[in-house]
Amino acid sequence: MSMTAKDASKRARDVCERAAVMPVLVVEDAANAKPLAEALVAGGLSALEVTLRTPAALDVIKEMSEISGGCVGAGTVLTLSDVRAAKAAGANFAVSPGATDALIAACEDEGLPLIAGAATASEAMRLLERGYDMLKFFPAEASGGAPALKSLGGPLPQASFCPTGGVSLKNAADYLSLPNVVCVGGSWVAPEGLVKAGDWAGIEALARDAAALN
Repeated sequence: MSMTAKDASKRARDVCERAAVMPVLVVEDAANAKPLAEALVAGGLSALEVTLRTPAALDVIKEMSEISGGCVGAGTVLTLSDVRAAKAAGANFAVSPGATDALIAACEDEGLPLIAGAATASEAMRLLERGYDMLKFFPAEASGGAPALKSLGGPLPQASFCPTGGVSLKNAADYLSLPNVVCVGGSWVAPEGLVKAGDWAGIEALARDAAALN
């Protein structure tokens, strides 16, 4: 079912408001999907971004979409085929490093809320013009970090962001203290070593620490 930009943006904001941190997950083995999602959700992080960077990504989304209390989205969504595949796998939202007219149209046509990326005032203005006010600030640290995002908030207070890219436990609070930041995206809550070791208790503990940020 298709959706308007207004509806898409509202649903994207709802996703971002679920917790202070949105885990950005690169999962190689779909067998880890459910226990990983369960650990993150138990720790208080219910909006999960699974990047389409591994052959297992769509299977991971499918597995995680069955977890109670979770809201799973597809990251690194770039094309119409990505949008359709993510939706078919059970994704509730899409995240992209940028935005194109074709990608926005595809997400609206498929009824998949999009958190589109913007790193400059012009990119944010174009998305605002299209009706999107819940954006991804990417790559956050390379684009000037929290000071740059604070500066964007002056002339563009109507735009809200989920900064991703170089965000960690050390600097997350700097972003979250800004009025134009709803949540941050980060991979530190699910480090590769803990995932491979099946240390779900360790990941749940990291998720709890992240969920406590504000």
